Amino acid sequence: MRRRLAPLGLEIIGLKDLNTVIPDVVEDGRTSLENARKKALAYYEAFQMPVFSCDSGLYIDNIPQDKQPGIHVRTIGGKYLNDDEMLAHYAGLAKEYGDLTAQYRNAICLVLDEAHVYEAMEESMASEKFIITQKPHPMRKKGFPLDSISIDIKTGEYYYDLAGDELDQVAVEDGFLTFFEKYLK
Repeated sequence: MRRRLAPLGLEIIGLKDLNTVIPDVVEDGRTSLENARKKALAYYEAFQMPVFSCDSGLYIDNIPQDKQPGIHVRTIGGKYLNDDEMLAHYAGLAKEYGDLTAQYRNAICLVLDEAHVYEAMEESMASEKFIITQKPHPMRKKGFPLDSISIDIKTGEYYYDLAGDELDQVAVEDGFLTFFEKYLK
């Protein structure tokens, strides 16, 4: 996100960069937008600085509705999955149904101050469709287990094997850039 929004000249820091206690926000909204809003408002209240928060839902083609993760990407059957369990679950779906075509649908909420709260959940913010496969890439990143079983449809390469400029081309932030341009004039 930092790289994609660089043309706007924004200084973007992550929550971990603040070196302080981060409020725990329960993500119990019915949509990605509700969860993004809850997090952004909580973080604004805690830090009293402009903040944005994003949230996503995962949607997979051609699987039964009762197996569709939606906004519950990490919570399956009421159980919160750790990275290994999550990887096993989604690789298992790919084993059962064959390689899966999936897409993240994303939402954002930007809080500049109490009177200026902006949000969106638009198609332009959705990820490119990608493949979830059963065979994991050897590289893993803590907190992002699905990245190791995600393959770019256009190149057939794992996302971990794409060069930075190729990754920018499949990144989800085009809609986010437009969003920030609109509200930070």
